[in-house]
Amino acid sequence: MLSDTIAAISTAVGESGIAVIRVSGPDAIKEVGQLLRSRTPLTEADSHTVHYGFIIDPATQDKLEEVLVTVMRAPRSFTTEDVVEISTHGGVISVKRVMDLLLQQPNIRLAEPGEFTKRAFLNGRIDLSQAEAVIDLIRSKSDRAFSVALKQVEGELSRQIGILRHSLVETIAHIEVNIDYPEHDVESLTTAFIKRKCSEVMEGIDRLLVTANQGKILREGITTAIVGRPNVGKSSLLNALAQENKAIVTDIPGTTRDVIEEFVTINNIPLRLLDTAGIRETLDVVERIGVERSRAAVGDADLILLVLNGAEPLHEDEITLMDSLRGRQVIVLINKTDLPQQLDREQIRAHFSESQMVELSVRTQEGLPALEEAITQLFFGGKLESSDLTYVSNVRHISLLRKAKQSLQEAYEAADAGIPIDIMQIDVRNAWEQLGEVIGDSAPDALIDQIFSQFCLGK
Repeated sequence: MLSDTIAAISTAVGESGIAVIRVSGPDAIKEVGQLLRSRTPLTEADSHTVHYGFIIDPATQDKLEEVLVTVMRAPRSFTTEDVVEISTHGGVISVKRVMDLLLQQPNIRLAEPGEFTKRAFLNGRIDLSQAEAVIDLIRSKSDRAFSVALKQVEGELSRQIGILRHSLVETIAHIEVNIDYPEHDVESLTTAFIKRKCSEVMEGIDRLLVTANQGKILREGITTAIVGRPNVGKSSLLNALAQENKAIVTDIPGTTRDVIEEFVTINNIPLRLLDTAGIRETLDVVERIGVERSRAAVGDADLILLVLNGAEPLHEDEITLMDSLRGRQVIVLINKTDLPQQLDREQIRAHFSESQMVELSVRTQEGLPALEEAITQLFFGGKLESSDLTYVSNVRHISLLRKAKQSLQEAYEAADAGIPIDIMQIDVRNAWEQLGEVIGDSAPDALIDQIFSQFCLGK
């Protein structure tokens, strides 16, 4: 597979200034060079140089496109192979013409999703955690999420994992020496050594896991359902937070019939906002479907913004809704504070604490900063951790780190219980392999294929 030469469009399809087609493999320079008319033959070009010219159809000698071609010779490229990047005009037709011509060449095939990054991994340029961080970099929805992904692409998490694994290799080697030469072993010293090493690595894992919750939120966002009765201001709140008129707002109850989704960033925290249909009893068949979808969105949400109308008394439907939200992450928004107030706050305090309540007027924008602060306080204790920390944001990584810690805990407890050291070695080796799976050293092929299938075609 690595002997093939692959090609794919690496930029989004559509109108733009330029588009980029990437070609990688042993025949990349030769095959593109046969199609390029430029001052310097591509096969004679130095690495990391850019060449102006035209893509020519060999069959007709017609000029298909005016291009800039960048040459990167192995191993100084992303894939560590010969790589050619063709910059064309950013129109659908121009890109298609060049791409079709490339795929007509006998030694070039269409790349699979994520195959360029997969080749970088298989050729040893990056490890698996760095490859996964490339996806996070592309999908980042806030500056902080981008910074976290960039540190992982640069290999910071890999470096930390490598330190922990090296400590475990020392432990395994020590155990194996004492198994092979028991006559030279002082059992109490070996047991103490194992316990000390296990403790050190567990502390290292804990330092990584301390940011796991924040990292996961920064990577995936907080799924946030905006709920309440009709006409309390849910859609207006969505529009205010998105700073765009995404949802239709009218005085007619039941305007929103389905769940509307929008991504916003608040205090560098990505929120996946779900504006739901007003929850109430209704005979309207379509609206009733919307209400059921609203209830399903509430069940899946990490955070619920319960919007109440401060200018009206509590309705029976709202009391029922508040009862159903006990134990959930809820912020109660008392809207329309610019109007005369009729809402009894004590009724709300019977269900939620003072810290879960925010008074605002979506119409005048008053109180929105208090909502942003309440979200930050609820999920991050008021502030994000230092940007110097190594965030663990990937669910797979978090799970493996926890498994490795559990294996080490079992080894530590076995040492305390006086269990033979060859049994302890099994748990220590398990931890070493689980940490290795984070960076791909011991990851099964099926997992690697599954991870790279999530990439877009040209990455």
